[in-house]
Amino acid sequence: MIAADISWMLVATVLVLLMTPAVGFFYGGMVSRRNAVSTTFQSFICIGVVGLLWAICGYSLVFSGDTEGFIGNFDYAFLKDVGIEPNADYGSTIPHVLFMLFQATFAVITPALISGSMAGRIRFKAWFLMMPLWSLFVYVPVAHWVWGPNGWIGQMGGLDFAGGLVVHMTSGFAAVVAALMLGNRAKFKPDEHGFSATMVLLGTALLWVGWFGFNAGSALAANGLAAYAAGTTFFAAVTAMTVWVLCDWVFTGRPSAVGSAVGAVAGLVAVTPAAGFVTMQSAIIIGAVAAILCYGAVRLVKQKFKTDDTVDVFACHGVGGTVGTILTAVFATTSINPDGADGLLYGSADLLYANVIGAVVVVAYTLVMTFIILKVISFMTPLRVSEKEEQTGLDLSQHGEKVFSLN
Repeated sequence: MIAADISWMLVATVLVLLMTPAVGFFYGGMVSRRNAVSTTFQSFICIGVVGLLWAICGYSLVFSGDTEGFIGNFDYAFLKDVGIEPNADYGSTIPHVLFMLFQATFAVITPALISGSMAGRIRFKAWFLMMPLWSLFVYVPVAHWVWGPNGWIGQMGGLDFAGGLVVHMTSGFAAVVAALMLGNRAKFKPDEHGFSATMVLLGTALLWVGWFGFNAGSALAANGLAAYAAGTTFFAAVTAMTVWVLCDWVFTGRPSAVGSAVGAVAGLVAVTPAAGFVTMQSAIIIGAVAAILCYGAVRLVKQKFKTDDTVDVFACHGVGGTVGTILTAVFATTSINPDGADGLLYGSADLLYANVIGAVVVVAYTLVMTFIILKVISFMTPLRVSEKEEQTGLDLSQHGEKVFSLN
């Protein structure tokens, strides 16, 4: 084991864990004041529920032995044999337990991303059931397909450095299913604003810092690849932020602070699958393309289709993750990462084929399974709060709390 690698991965794990409450701040500022606590809590509780599921069987089903490339087994159930010695298959210079913890933070944040699409109307009991069920039946299999020892997408040659397919496409496409199944809020307005732009900017700042752990940490070592992934992460985000603000200026006549935050997140999402495979110049292109397409998706979903994806989860994570996954297959180069592959720009269409097939299957699987999971939950408890509870706000009706009190 290498001490520098252990130190970096401990820091990266803490940084990624920080991202889940940061999502809560980001989403909480984008909703009405009477739903801010509920929205933030829906992210925060994922740390507890999904973290426990990860220990029981989630980690084992993703990263242990394989069943025809589709799912792992229970060799590591209840963290059996997950100790100080490295796992030869993953992170050979760090303790196995550290690799497991790092991956736990990815599992925790993914359902938290979905929660924003249902803000202001989902019953907490339904969300409490959805977190483990969705993680077990969507996140776990997809993570195994991409990152498992013999996962079929990985074996086919698909590349996803830090979670474009696994984290962002699954959460983004699950979000649009959830938004449609719950229906729009009673007072939904496509151009409404949340109660605190400051809270959104704070959440974005914390997310951005955490994302360096997310992407650079996925190198699993304190090496040049980690440093380069930090560079691609930064430049994709700053490009997307700038382009998004320019889009706001063109289409609305004024720049938006919240828009700058959403733009930065879109860039961070899009570069996630590419961070350790592309040049920094390519990352700038990825950030620009993601900003334009995600901006268009936001306007299309809310203005054209009048769909209440409250905090634009599908547009940022579903579209952004898809853009990043496809462009990874265009711009990837073995000059950056010899363990990767050359993309279309460097003369090979093999990676594009693998990533497109992987993306199509992941989208279809996520859409179907999310629908089934929510349908099953609806037989156990109503998905949506009552009209009166919605008018009161979920902070009081579901939790008996307020975002702040002047008394």
